[in-house]
Amino acid sequence: MPLFDKPLSELREYRPERVEPSDFDAFWTRTLAEAREFPLDAQFTPYDAALALVDVFDVRFAGWGGQPVAGWFIVPAGATEPLPTVVTYIGYGGGRGLPHDWLTLPAAGYASFVMDTRGQGSAGTPGDTPDPVGGANPQTPGFMTRGILDPDDYYYRRVYTDGVRAFEAAAQHPLVDAERIVVNGGSQGGGIAQAVAGLVPGLAGASIDVPFLTGFRRATEITSRGPYNELTTYLSIHRDHEEQVFHTLSYVDGTNFAVRGTAPALYSVAMMDAVTPPSTVFGSYNHYAGPKEIRVWPYNEHEGGQTFQIRERLHWLRGLFKG
Repeated sequence: MPLFDKPLSELREYRPERVEPSDFDAFWTRTLAEAREFPLDAQFTPYDAALALVDVFDVRFAGWGGQPVAGWFIVPAGATEPLPTVVTYIGYGGGRGLPHDWLTLPAAGYASFVMDTRGQGSAGTPGDTPDPVGGANPQTPGFMTRGILDPDDYYYRRVYTDGVRAFEAAAQHPLVDAERIVVNGGSQGGGIAQAVAGLVPGLAGASIDVPFLTGFRRATEITSRGPYNELTTYLSIHRDHEEQVFHTLSYVDGTNFAVRGTAPALYSVAMMDAVTPPSTVFGSYNHYAGPKEIRVWPYNEHEGGQTFQIRERLHWLRGLFKG
């Protein structure tokens, strides 16, 4: 994929106009208050992963609507004191997988909390969390248009709420230093991390790689790649739903969470990425309100920096947690 978006010099200054509904804060305050009416009921069950150097726990907690969400909690073996912790959200279609998929952070001495994504987990890695709410409207294959005609019914309202509840579940564990929790993810996971950073005060940091779920209007105009093409496919059939679709999306658009994020943030972007186009990433990054830095990968597509970005993140976390 050649370069197709704005040049880097323009992207560094690119601050698109945000479309934010007047009740954005009230909507999310109400959403989280409704979720918190249900006991979090976080359960950490020891799990035999045949891994001698880490202790693994199968996690269940109550997410949106009190519905059970799965996860993993992994710490260095024998840990007895509260640890800096990273809560990780997963890319589109993937599930929590198996514990040996998540060893980098415990190897660095941190606690790792991995949240499964409701309804997903059949693309690359298996998941264990159903989405009991299907949405009221017809939808294109995938998750982007599930409940798209009503912000209250929309799929990512539930997912973002699960993300906040995952943070709250992690913070309750005695091996977690609640003052040193970072949210982390790439692609869809980056979009969830960005949303949680805008919804949860007191985070130690946010690691946001090639984030999806941000700059929806521009994304649908400049890329034909999925998952954004689920929206264009839907609108090519439901031609009279455009206004309502983008109204719903304004409640979950990453740029509207970025302006509310105050924790130190590490972003990454790939300049040839047609899945999460660079302008959508920089659009949210440039709006991010807290201390921030971004790693640019000039010749990469949606894989971004991969192992090189992991190295960047580990150095960033070390400095952050020492501060």
